Amino acid sequence: MKKMNVVAFVMIISYLLLSQALAELSSSSSNAAETSSASQIQTNDENQTAAFKRTHHRPRFNCGYACARRCRETSRKKVCYRACGSCCAKCQCVPPGTSGNTAACPCYANLRTHGNKLKCP
Repeated sequence: MKKMNVVAFVMIISYLLLSQALAELSSSSSNAAETSSASQIQTNDENQTAAFKRTHHRPRFNCGYACARRCRETSRKKVCYRACGSCCAKCQCVPPGTSGNTAACPCYANLRTHGNKLKCP
């Protein structure tokens, strides 16, 4: 009988300690939840901003088409395509027409070779 009373007493004490620990845990987690929900809102806003920046970028320039248009009347097409392609990759633009019109793309017009000759056709 005494052994049964001791076991019951230990169970009651452990139940009380457990319930007290759970109450403290829930009160601290509710404070943490309020804090974490505010930080989650900020994090979500930052994620949406980053996603917007990734998806709304300038579309890639089609250098192949632009250089084909630029080099269509030259007698040395492979040389023209190679030079135009490297210039287009750096500048992301090609002037309109088959020659001249360099004011439309100043970067393309200002690139030079090691011999200080105009690089881009």
